[in-house]
Amino acid sequence: MRRTRHFLLVGICLLLPGVAMAGPPLLVKSEFIYEKASFDSCHASTIAETPGGLVTAWFGGTDEGNKDVAIWTSRQVKGKWTAPEMVIDGIQEDGSRHPCWNPVLFQQPDGPLLLFAKVGPSPRTWWGVLSSSADNGVSWSSVRRLPEGQAGPIKNKPVLLKDGRLLCGSSSEDQGWRVHMEWTTDVGATWKRTGVLNDGKEFGAIQPTILSHKDGSLQILCRSKGLGKIVQATSTDGGRNWSPLTPTSLPNPNSGIDAVTLADGRHVLIYNHTLRGRSPMNLAVSDDGKTWSMVKALETDPGEYSYPAIIQAADGTLHVTYTWKRQKVKHLVLDPKGIDGSR
Repeated sequence: MRRTRHFLLVGICLLLPGVAMAGPPLLVKSEFIYEKASFDSCHASTIAETPGGLVTAWFGGTDEGNKDVAIWTSRQVKGKWTAPEMVIDGIQEDGSRHPCWNPVLFQQPDGPLLLFAKVGPSPRTWWGVLSSSADNGVSWSSVRRLPEGQAGPIKNKPVLLKDGRLLCGSSSEDQGWRVHMEWTTDVGATWKRTGVLNDGKEFGAIQPTILSHKDGSLQILCRSKGLGKIVQATSTDGGRNWSPLTPTSLPNPNSGIDAVTLADGRHVLIYNHTLRGRSPMNLAVSDDGKTWSMVKALETDPGEYSYPAIIQAADGTLHVTYTWKRQKVKHLVLDPKGIDGSR
């Protein structure tokens, strides 16, 4: 009898105008990658899906910029995260040690899992490094330095283009904050890059995240300093040339962002919707990369919730990681069908 009433109610809701059925919830799961670790502070997480499951990475140590800060990873095995494992320690051939920064994971199709990172005394003087894994993050190759002048992806995941180029959003901080783009066609052995997209004087911008549009064009969204806005640029030739960086309507308190283009063509952005501080942490959606609609505030309590990363897995779910109060890495699983306007 109860089942009959349920179907009757569903039928009435579908037939009556103005009566909407509740959609699926957006938040599927919320958890920490680890509860306890051997390091005090963490930041700048990244996430990738491999044939063997999800892998995350971040930097951790006593505090950002200290020499003991290393790159750590964790793998999801049977629904649980493995204990953090140090994979890049910043120790050089001469025995000196430098802090590690901003890891970026990318699963090469039919190839290795790539782990980009930065090593050096500061963001003004660091250099890009690369390690790879042929067994879904269980073990890693020796760390090699990228060619001079190439930093690799600075914070956010690269995008593999149809022509085989791995396009990376990059930037530098040695002459002001300046954005440029880099690409490789041979898994990081050789590189090419654009010139800088801004002079770093009118305003500073770093850490591009890349969106792909249905017409073949590309768009980057960047963190800014001095504007209070996320900035953007577009390319119609596969990332070789870009329009000038211009402000969007979205606020940016000089904090990292990330975005992803979904399989259905929509774009989802995770960022701090505020002009000051790093709370709240928000999710927004757009059909065209220009007009954005707020979906949900993922964190609203006081504290730091920052440097998000977001991917869409093969099963369609969204996976988000971010810094939680500089103490832990938080992982969320989201259902894109729970986003308002879902198709």
